[in-house]
This record gives sequence, structure tokens and C-alpha cells, in this order.
Amino acid sequence: MEITEVRIFKKEDDDKKLRAFATVTFDHCFVVRDIKVIDGSKGCFVAMPSRRVKEPCPRCRYRNVIRSRYCNQCGARLEEIHSQKEKAGKGNETPDPRMRQNEHRDIAHPITAEFRDAIQKAVLNAYEKEKA
Repeated sequence: MEITEVRIFKKEDDDKKLRAFATVTFDHCFVVRDIKVIDGSKGCFVAMPSRRVKEPCPRCRYRNVIRSRYCNQCGARLEEIHSQKEKAGKGNETPDPRMRQNEHRDIAHPITAEFRDAIQKAVLNAYEKEKA
């Protein structure tokens, strides 16, 4: 698979670590948008596009962002559910993976380290050209 185009969209404000978004085209036929260029402590790196994880309210089943305190639909308090889950998971040596769920999950990501490196090099090279 070949990276055929990389487009960089720089952020206007420089107060945060997010420097730019990238759109990468593969083989002139597949596009991945919203790849982030982030300024980390060891230099810039690339983060894949992600979305916030949601979980259903036990009362109305509305899907709220994970770790919300109240349901956005019915107003039920969700904090008690989280504390019950955490208490249930503390005594176990192997906690339930759903308990340690991150707030964001990748939408698209490379499977191999080699392909991740290829994407990162292409995006960071295009970012450096755009900066200059």
C-alpha cells in the first residue's frame, strides 16, 4: 500500500499541543481524515483519528460519553453506576477490561509498526514542508 497524498491543515492557535490535522490518501483510492499532529515532550508525533466512547444509561438507554455524571436524556445520576463498577473490580486480580476503558477509541489505525512509521514519516515530512 502506497501513501499517494498527504494534506496538512495547521491549527491557528499555538497555545495547545495539537499542531495540525492531516488527511492521508492511500493508493489514490482510500482516505483517512483527522490524523492529528501533536507536539509531545520528545517532539512531534502522529495520533490516529478517534471518537469518544459512549455507554448507555441504565434508566433510558441513551448513549452518554463514558464517565459522564448525569444522563443527557433523562438526567439520571450516572456517577453511582461508575462507583459500583469500580468497587466490584477492586478485589479481582484481573480487572474487567470494560472497567479500564479509555475515553477515546481509534477509528482507524495501522496494524504493523512498520506501516505506522511510514504514515508518521509521511505526515511529519508534509507538516515540516507546510511550516516552512
